[in-house]
Amino acid sequence: MPYFDEKSGVLPLTKGPVTFDELYDQHFDFVWRSLRRLGVPPSDLQDVAQEVFLVVHRRLPHFEARSKVTTWLFSICLHAARDRRRRAHVRREVPDATFLEQLPDRSADASSLLERRHDLQLFEAALATMDLDQRAVFTLFELEGVRGPEVAEALEIPLGTAYSRLRLAREAFRRAVLRYVSQRQNQVRFGRVP
Repeated sequence: MPYFDEKSGVLPLTKGPVTFDELYDQHFDFVWRSLRRLGVPPSDLQDVAQEVFLVVHRRLPHFEARSKVTTWLFSICLHAARDRRRRAHVRREVPDATFLEQLPDRSADASSLLERRHDLQLFEAALATMDLDQRAVFTLFELEGVRGPEVAEALEIPLGTAYSRLRLAREAFRRAVLRYVSQRQNQVRFGRVP
């Protein structure tokens, strides 16, 4: 029995009915973060987020709330990120200037801004070392705090596979961080710090 009332356009969640607009407002940031962590380039985020919410709008009447809304949304994000990655070699786009990322944060001093930028680069580089399946499990479990059984359900994989991918993703993340730290130490030692 679907939980979505097509006449009223309402989806009950944990706290009463929620319309598509409310779902969008409440979970847009989650979708954006998820897509970014799944490797969608900043220049494609707007388009892919729109694709996700088009799917949400189309499938909302059939959502049965057997899992959390965020789990359902992440599943849609994963498929959208995978589709975007498959089509990437076909597109011939000129990358836009990352205007918003280059704006200075007036509340931070230059050194802390530089440190955060390096941390973000390290984080994104470590995520990039993982294949999409590992990245999806890592993102849900480590970054969004979703429990193992819910991760397995969202990704439609056995629980053991979810934990195996999480182990491999953690190891890939650890190796990437160690590699970065080693490279950074060598740069400092030889006076080639960017």
